[in-house]
Amino acid sequence: MTVFILSTLLGIGLVLFMIEVFLLPGTTVVGIIGLLVSVVGVYYAYLSYNLTTALWITGITVLSNVALIWYGFASGIWKRFSLKTEMEGGAFDGRTEGLAVGMVGIAVSDIKPIGKASFEDKILEVKSESGFIEVGKIVSVIKIENNKIIVK
Repeated sequence: MTVFILSTLLGIGLVLFMIEVFLLPGTTVVGIIGLLVSVVGVYYAYLSYNLTTALWITGITVLSNVALIWYGFASGIWKRFSLKTEMEGGAFDGRTEGLAVGMVGIAVSDIKPIGKASFEDKILEVKSESGFIEVGKIVSVIKIENNKIIVK
């Protein structure tokens, strides 16, 4: 019965630790619980067996947990959780090129105070200078500033 209890405690601790390393990295709750269950298993080994056997059990438990952590890092499991793409573009991405103050367009959505308007078959986000503008109304560009198009 002692072997069963000891192996169950150490097995559950190792499984919880594996879940932390491979499935839920960064949550730490599962890993801490797994570590605590392993410590309870080692403590139980010291209560149930002589010192030499308990030290062997402790060594095997520590070695298996360290090997698991090492394998987790060496296998590249963390690469699945990292971002591999970059964002492109920026604040001044050239979408206002071809626009000029005084150009006329049509509101394709309600502009209250931000909406969309069409200028020469190009639909752009615009901001109203004077509040609400209904769909279908004619708008004209009065200012282009920092990629913001102000219309009235």
